[in-house]
Amino acid sequence: MTKNLHLRPLEKSDLEFMHNMRVNSDVMDYWFEEPYTTLEKMNTMYENSQDNDSHRQFILYQNDERIGYVGLFDIETRHRNAEFGIMIAPEHQGKGYAADATRLTVEYGFNKVNLRKLYLYVDEVNEKAVHIYKKLGFQVDGTLREHYFVNGEYHDAYVMSLLRKDYTFGQ
Repeated sequence: MTKNLHLRPLEKSDLEFMHNMRVNSDVMDYWFEEPYTTLEKMNTMYENSQDNDSHRQFILYQNDERIGYVGLFDIETRHRNAEFGIMIAPEHQGKGYAADATRLTVEYGFNKVNLRKLYLYVDEVNEKAVHIYKKLGFQVDGTLREHYFVNGEYHDAYVMSLLRKDYTFGQ
C-alpha cells in the first residue's frame, strides 16, 4: 500500500488536471467515454454536478500532488449501489496507485455512503485492472460482447461487482 494517499472532493481548480487526462488517449482508451472534452465543457459538467447527489467525485493525491481521479456514479440510494470509475495520470501509472485508490474508494462507498454493492465496467484486455479488481474481491458478473470501440476494433467488457459482505476491510 502506498503511503499518504488520500481522496478529496473534486474542485474547480482540478479541471485542468482532469482535462489533461481526458485528452490523453492512453487514459481514455479505458474510460469508455468520448475523449478530448474541452475545458469549457468540463467546466459546465462540473457546475452541473454540484447539486447532483448521485455522483461523488474525488481527486487522488499524495503530498499535495494530484495522482488521479476516482468516482462513484449513478448512486442508487434505494438499492444502495453505485458504479466505480478511476483514472490515473499517465506519469503515475504502474506505481500501485490504482489498487490503493480503488481500495480507498470502495471503503468510502461502503462506510460513508452506506452502499451494499459497487460495480464497474472494464475492458477485457486491461489485464492489470482486472487483476487489481479481482484481488480486492470484485467478481466477473458477465461479459458485454464487442461493447467498446478502441483503436479501430471492438472489445468485450467485463461487468464486475463487489458486495459489501464479501469485502475484507483494511486488506
